[in-house]
Amino acid sequence: MRGFVWSLSLFAIPVAFIAAAFALIFYNTALPSSLGGLRLYGPYILFALGGALTLAFNRGLALLALIVLCGAYGAQQVWLKQGLDAFPARTVYIALTLFVPLNLAAFALMRERGTLNGHGALRLGAILLQVAVTAGVAMTGQAEAVDWAYQKFLDPAPFSAGRIPQLGIALIGFGLLITMTMALVKRSAVSVALAGALVAFAIAVHVPTASLTFSVFTAMAELMVAVAVLQDTFHMAFRDELTGIPSRRALNERLAGLGRVYTVAMVDVDHFKTFNDTFGHDLGDQVLKMIAAHIAGVGGSGTAYRYGGEEFTILFPGKETEESMPHLEALRAQIESYRLALRASDRPKKARQGKRQRGGWRGRNAVSVTVSIGVAGRNDRLDTPQAVIEAADRALYRAKDKGRNRVSQ
Repeated sequence: MRGFVWSLSLFAIPVAFIAAAFALIFYNTALPSSLGGLRLYGPYILFALGGALTLAFNRGLALLALIVLCGAYGAQQVWLKQGLDAFPARTVYIALTLFVPLNLAAFALMRERGTLNGHGALRLGAILLQVAVTAGVAMTGQAEAVDWAYQKFLDPAPFSAGRIPQLGIALIGFGLLITMTMALVKRSAVSVALAGALVAFAIAVHVPTASLTFSVFTAMAELMVAVAVLQDTFHMAFRDELTGIPSRRALNERLAGLGRVYTVAMVDVDHFKTFNDTFGHDLGDQVLKMIAAHIAGVGGSGTAYRYGGEEFTILFPGKETEESMPHLEALRAQIESYRLALRASDRPKKARQGKRQRGGWRGRNAVSVTVSIGVAGRNDRLDTPQAVIEAADRALYRAKDKGRNRVSQ
């Protein structure tokens, strides 16, 4: 649930950028004349800056999105700002309305594979092929193909209104559906930025001869992508890749800003090495994900972190140890009662059926795990976060010495 809320919160940034673009258009006359060059060259400048950022962080999909957006702006400057009467301009315009949404949707579906490698070259080659096809149609005067792309498939409004051809509107809508869906599935800021960039492009391409509008909205689309690269990089640095909960680095930063009252719990999976050796690392990873999901839902305003290996940390800011103990005991009991099904003949084959039976699977090939928890709170003797963590670690070892599957202070 927290991850879903985090994904939704990412959409606030594209909305803010699009609103800022409208504000820049509306208050254009108030802008100083010294910024006139930015109106023309802004998309190119942001492409260069964003491109450098994507190369530095090896984010190939974001780089390709910037190339597509900047290429669309360059095409508008060369072919469209004088109008769409000429056949080459009409060809370029329909190509933009078709290829840009398809590319952005494809990037949202693709797996990130970096920049300067064979995968990046193939993807860039696909974009160049689209450019070549567009140039070929424009140069050879294939009017039938262009006229077909411009035809109206639906007559009633609003389908017949506006400058964008109906086929382009359909692909923009399809692309927006794909990018928004993948943004929620991947929980990636770049995927969200692709959705926002598509909305900005749709607004820009609606007025292809308006250079200022096209420039501002293209620049905002590129800025969304560049900012998203920083967001995703930050997220990867402070989130554990396997479990999705905050990492030890995030814990260290949080500890540095705590007040005078807090409790720390150290959680360790019992006999995890033996479990791994018996059932394999794949199931071991599933156990860690399951444990992390339970810990992330702990009550008492606790926040879960992966400390390392099979060890987790729960931080209770503003809570005394006694206040946190009932929530930790409830967590221990939940994990103990959870049954994890193995891949075998009696486990549900369909993912949906398996999901319904999680936690209640009672087949022959089901296992359970337990955790030991050590707890310590800040006091006059334990007056630093490191001291509290060490005390919680000692309490954890006491829990293990007493037989495991227990909470110890």
